[in-house]
Amino acid sequence: MSATKHFISESVKKVEIDEFLKQKLERAGYGGVEITKTPLGTRVTIYAMKPGIIIGRGGESIRDLAKMLEDKFGLANPQIAVAEIEIPELNPHIMAARITSALQRGIHFRRACYWALSSIMSAGALGTEITIRGKLTTERARYEKYRAGYLLKTGDPALKNLREAVAYVKLKPGLIGVKVRLLPPNIELPGRVSLKPLETGEVAATSMEAEIPPAEGAEMEEE
Repeated sequence: MSATKHFISESVKKVEIDEFLKQKLERAGYGGVEITKTPLGTRVTIYAMKPGIIIGRGGESIRDLAKMLEDKFGLANPQIAVAEIEIPELNPHIMAARITSALQRGIHFRRACYWALSSIMSAGALGTEITIRGKLTTERARYEKYRAGYLLKTGDPALKNLREAVAYVKLKPGLIGVKVRLLPPNIELPGRVSLKPLETGEVAATSMEAEIPPAEGAEMEEE
């Protein structure tokens, strides 16, 4: 197998594992997965709002999950670690799932999207974008976007810092897709400039210079 086909197959496997865990761990508030190969096997880090549901009583559920990943997807000696999500509003998987859940309960899509947009920005995100697609109001499919704040689209900073998730829900008009992209707080961006506050001595020197009258013969500008 060539290197290109190898990386494509690995990426497809990661997407399949993510879809499987999303359906399997919906009750636990699934928020994404990271898969890393180690010399001892495969390390699988699952992010969730309720880690206790994934672990189970005495670790029984997490052992069964590791066995399923090994048999279904061929992961070598999977070691599962569960990390709790401290701020759910900054996790795109959870917010996309909340929007689809609201749509299932009959809430209007604009109201659900604006609520999610406000919740994400109130949690401290630098920017967010929510895209919803499908037969929203008519028989013809279309999409709407809702944006707030500052959001990167391209470049290395976007690849490293931008968080993204997609969720689908089947309603009476048809299939609706929800895509959430957000930029978390406390990240370094090349285009942002921060100014250091002046120290006490510098402030005093600046005020003294402002009080010195102009020299004789100097021209005064009229406002």
